[in-house]
Amino acid sequence: MKKQLAFLLIIIPILFFGQANKLYRKAEKATDLKEKIMLLSQVIHLEPKNLDAYFYRAIAKHELGDYSGAIVDYSKIIVEDPDADTYLNRGNSRYSLGDYEDAKQDYAKAFELDRNLISAKYSLGCVKYDMGDYNSAFLDFNSIIQNYLYKHDFSYPEIFIYKSLLMRALTYESLGNYMNAIQDYSSIILIKPNAENYYNRGKLLMDLKFYEEAIKDFTKSLALNKNNSYAYFYRGASNLFLGKFLKAIFDFSEVVKYDTTDFDAYLGLAIAYNNVNDPNNARLNFEKANAILSIGENIKSIEQYKDTFWFNNQYYHFNNNVAKLVSLYTR
Repeated sequence: MKKQLAFLLIIIPILFFGQANKLYRKAEKATDLKEKIMLLSQVIHLEPKNLDAYFYRAIAKHELGDYSGAIVDYSKIIVEDPDADTYLNRGNSRYSLGDYEDAKQDYAKAFELDRNLISAKYSLGCVKYDMGDYNSAFLDFNSIIQNYLYKHDFSYPEIFIYKSLLMRALTYESLGNYMNAIQDYSSIILIKPNAENYYNRGKLLMDLKFYEEAIKDFTKSLALNKNNSYAYFYRGASNLFLGKFLKAIFDFSEVVKYDTTDFDAYLGLAIAYNNVNDPNNARLNFEKANAILSIGENIKSIEQYKDTFWFNNQYYHFNNNVAKLVSLYTR
């Protein structure tokens, strides 16, 4: 009897181990996330110390949007056997919940445990940027770039160099260091001369009133992606500020093809038409903008346009032109 009991005590764990392995392999092949979670939960039930099962269940939960559930699983691993990847992933789940402070701590710990885990350093910079800590974020992005360029640490994946350049450019903008931001955008364009990057540099150039240069970038962006209505709008605005009213009319007309409720584009059209002595089209577009903004003809103050691009970015230019547009109602 004792020998039989001893045999059972030996064979049962082996059976459980075999069953758990079978379930784990099935979970690895599963494409349905809910099924994967169910199978990994069964593995954990049979093997409560199977940290791999916790890790991959956490990933599946995160992908399903169950960030809190993922955090619980990652935390279980960290208690038992902390490692950089788990801290990084828990940081991602916390970030997805908007818990930036705890995410920042996880990213910092991940990089402390593995100095080659560049994604942790990059994520640390991103969360600091989102928290408004631009100076500290700059140091993180700059460190990645400097190590790659000057220390020739080519173990860094190129995608993170590119992303770090992009984030450093945004950080420069937030710090008011616009010339360095333009330099970074130019470097980014050398790496990837795509529509988005030309657009980003063009937008900054326009904000800095380098309208001719901005127009060139928006034009290159549109050559690569003609469906970017924002590029049409900002090129139209740049043309308007340069007095190129017919070109501005073309660009704003393209914008309203994409969005018939774009009041900023209608206002741009109204201003441009008025400047080429076409009061009928000027009034027509002014009325369309006012209807969308629920202003109608009852215009009492420029403050009624406080939600527009023109009010927030070109107040004096807009104020002068609104007065001229209002006068169209009296003709």
